[in-house]
Amino acid sequence: MNGSCSSGALRIDAWAKVNLTLHVTGRRADGYHELDSLVVFAAVGDTLEITPGADLSLTVDGPFAAALGDDTSANLVMRAAESLRASFSHRAGAHLHLTKRLPVAAGIGGGSCDAAATLRGLNEYWRLGAATADLIDLGAALGADVPVCLAARSSFVGGMGERIAPAPDLPRFWFVLVNPGIPLSTPAVFKSRAGPFSKPLRWRDPPRDVPALAARLREGGNDLEAPAALMVPEIGGILSALRATPACHLARMSGSGATCFGLFEDEEAATAAAARLREAWPDWWISPAPVV
Repeated sequence: MNGSCSSGALRIDAWAKVNLTLHVTGRRADGYHELDSLVVFAAVGDTLEITPGADLSLTVDGPFAAALGDDTSANLVMRAAESLRASFSHRAGAHLHLTKRLPVAAGIGGGSCDAAATLRGLNEYWRLGAATADLIDLGAALGADVPVCLAARSSFVGGMGERIAPAPDLPRFWFVLVNPGIPLSTPAVFKSRAGPFSKPLRWRDPPRDVPALAARLREGGNDLEAPAALMVPEIGGILSALRATPACHLARMSGSGATCFGLFEDEEAATAAAARLREAWPDWWISPAPVV
């Protein structure tokens, strides 16, 4: 999550979150699931711009703005801003403008990354001086993915998303991200999941290269991929197409879907794969991007 400031405006990139692994490890007494996941970020995402305002306000544009609806008060950006201001009894305002480039309900944390960008950005803009740990506490109340989006680095995530540990250094690689334009409800996917719980998959030593990383990742998987694919059969076709690409080291679904990713060693391979997939699915969201 990068930011830049000029002429009284603060601009923040809210990068897409990608689950390289996602294991459902148990279920709590309150019905929520315990997870274990390796989360990284891809350099494609939404943009939040903060400018002066008498009160809090939000406008939205971008290719996926319409999917958020007209009620900006329900947007995670506004909820995050109001939560931060209330927590500090702060009275200042700001105008927030979100450019929505990531598909909605897509398993890549678009709303969570936007909320994290809001908390980080307004903390800086209003000069509140809140520590990252304090922002994470606020973020956890907004959504399970917000804390890791605030951590903003490759991380192992446990619990309901609140237990975050830095991952070992990963080799540089590129994604091809593919979404068929069909939103998926995270609670519905969890409800459809069946079978035993999985064990966590973690390691300390950094993989030496992309093939070694892919081999390590193949020791695990995404426990939500099978139920999501039953709800959105296009997921299976995307994964098959990615796996048929010779330069793709691994293909998997992210989060609760329906975005899938292919893992590539370099920009040339990822760009070529994305172009090939666009020929088959010209109306789908297909984006090559490097890991952050």
